Amino acid sequence: MSAWMSGRNWRILSFRFSDRYSGPVTGMRGLPNHHLSCCVNTLLQTFSATWEIGDLLDKWEAAGGRADDRNVPLQLKRVLAAMRSDSPRPAPHRDFLLSLDRNCVRLNTQHDADEVFLSILNFMQQQMDDKPLALEIQNLYRISAKTYLECLECSSVQTLNTYMLGLPLHVKEDHDSLEGCMTSFFEHQELKGINCCFCEKCGKKTVSKQAVKLLSLPRILCVHLKRFRNHEGSTQKLDCHVTFPETFDFPETVKDAFSSDFAQNDCKYTLHAVVVHSGYAMFGHYTAYVRHGADRPWYYADDSHVQQVSWEDVQSSYGGPRRHTAYMLMYRRGPEDNGRQPELSG
Repeated sequence: MSAWMSGRNWRILSFRFSDRYSGPVTGMRGLPNHHLSCCVNTLLQTFSATWEIGDLLDKWEAAGGRADDRNVPLQLKRVLAAMRSDSPRPAPHRDFLLSLDRNCVRLNTQHDADEVFLSILNFMQQQMDDKPLALEIQNLYRISAKTYLECLECSSVQTLNTYMLGLPLHVKEDHDSLEGCMTSFFEHQELKGINCCFCEKCGKKTVSKQAVKLLSLPRILCVHLKRFRNHEGSTQKLDCHVTFPETFDFPETVKDAFSSDFAQNDCKYTLHAVVVHSGYAMFGHYTAYVRHGADRPWYYADDSHVQQVSWEDVQSSYGGPRRHTAYMLMYRRGPEDNGRQPELSG
């Protein structure tokens, strides 16, 4: 029924840059590039910067008898623990890559970062034997929303409660901003032609008007900037300039995005990770900008190479012709206390 849920994320290819190691960097460990793993390496850096994931996995004691080499959340728990250690060498994560491979996220294959991210979250739901804890992890990213579908012939309204694990935002082919992308996402859309929906009252497909309203926001807001388009059977990348802030208040940014049932008060978000894509749609490379707390410095992670950078360096991923471009943004809701909070509020 919802056209906004029907778009497919087209696969973006990545290749291996030179796997160089730049020496120890305080508070960060790089990850070697094994079998075209820059996409997974980048996501592991974002999971490491999302400390809530590691804290919840540390509470999990997996039951015996399970195949450890196929268990993605178990291997994720181990690699995140290794990334928190003080060793100056790149963190070992081959077992995690092999566990993904055994679950059909293949080695030596080019992947789309957003698809792999959602697959890892799904594997945690499927493979953790502590289901309440698995649900708590999913709830970190869960956006609850209500879809309204109004028939323009009889004015009847259908509603559907749903959820997303990220906010998929289309970008314009010229200059755009996160605020502009979010505003477009929550605007009313007219569904006509092949997008017409069935109206129970009219007994046929009719032209409709659709709107999405938020019921609740997550602790971790994952924003997917959909820079790739399918054009006449080929995938093309939009290198256009898309700005995004280091902090933003959701109600002030998109005033009309909320349902009347929305009851959360603190909706201010702070950026803590950026997944970056360089190159072309069918030939590119993933890197990440991350920080482990609002008062901590930014780091740039390119496989084994890690270096401290500034916010101005992060802004270079806004995009533009022949520049690397932000593809996924990770924001954390609420205040922080030295990178940790005693309780989760997702």
